[in-house]
Amino acid sequence: MSDAARNGLVMVNSEYPETADSMSAIPTTLESPPPEVEAARFKQQFAEAREAIGRVIVGQQRVVEAVLTAVFCGGNVLLEGVPGLGKTELVKALSRVLELEFRRIQFTPDLMPADIIGTNIMTSDEGGRYRFEFRRGPIFTQLLLADEINRASPKTQSALLETMQEGSVTTGGTCYQLVQPFFVLATQNPIEQEGTYPLPEAQLDRFMFKVEVPFLNRAELNEVVSRTILRKHVELPQLLTGGRILELRSTLEKVVVADPMRDYACRLVLSTHPTSEFAGERVKSFVRWGASPRAAQALIRAARVRALAVGRVHVAFEDIRHFAPEVLQHRMLLNYDGQAENIRVADLVSEALAALPETPV
Repeated sequence: MSDAARNGLVMVNSEYPETADSMSAIPTTLESPPPEVEAARFKQQFAEAREAIGRVIVGQQRVVEAVLTAVFCGGNVLLEGVPGLGKTELVKALSRVLELEFRRIQFTPDLMPADIIGTNIMTSDEGGRYRFEFRRGPIFTQLLLADEINRASPKTQSALLETMQEGSVTTGGTCYQLVQPFFVLATQNPIEQEGTYPLPEAQLDRFMFKVEVPFLNRAELNEVVSRTILRKHVELPQLLTGGRILELRSTLEKVVVADPMRDYACRLVLSTHPTSEFAGERVKSFVRWGASPRAAQALIRAARVRALAVGRVHVAFEDIRHFAPEVLQHRMLLNYDGQAENIRVADLVSEALAALPETPV
């Protein structure tokens, strides 16, 4: 053995004596915690975030749970409800609890795509030479509220398509990657339809959830009025960062999805298609087109979040059923008969859930 090698061993032995047992004990790589430990940690942080947002948002537990689920698995949410139910406050509270940059866009008929993604303007440098410089729009954020999205024209709505699916913005031949995590929460009013532009199916399909925000009951409305009168300021803790959210997303990939669970999600999506063998009679009579393959992916992603939120490391049938209405109802198109009969798509989804067996017959 050379002197250099001996000197090298001496340097190592000064910290680890040269024995077989001690050399095998030298740490090489950090092992990840067991899945059960990660599930317990996820459950705790999910519950803390839900409880913190609940300090600001009165009621709406289902809405808060759905929005948090979409954030953790990288989806976007379309909220449908009348004005004044706290949709904007929900996003603001979410940005404070999750420590994410927040911006809001009020969609109007005269809004242009450049107002969202940005535009190239002509500037001059110190030498007096003119050049084009890209000024970024409000879409360059992490948490984007698209308020009353159906009031803008389809041309303006399409500015969100690439961003929602790819997490990037392309303008002037240059592609800009957005900082992750990136999340779009859009709202629309289901009552006032005059002067609105219904979202095209291609854009609706890019929303992981469509959540109907119900009106407050008596106790919740009293609580809202009391908070307004007393003007209590609620300090929200910053529980998670963007980096931690990305770590939790990687944890979701470790949640086991057995073959029967995956097949159940696929059969559930097929049950929304009128030509499928799994479709019920009312679906065959009133539905023109069913949910897309993105629906099956969304069911599995949402089921993984819910499994971890209750402390499990595997997906169960109840996890897939839990968010099925939010995943499927905006992806099913009624035919003329369904529209004439005022059929509620949510009722068709509930019937499909009740009729579909967990194990194929």
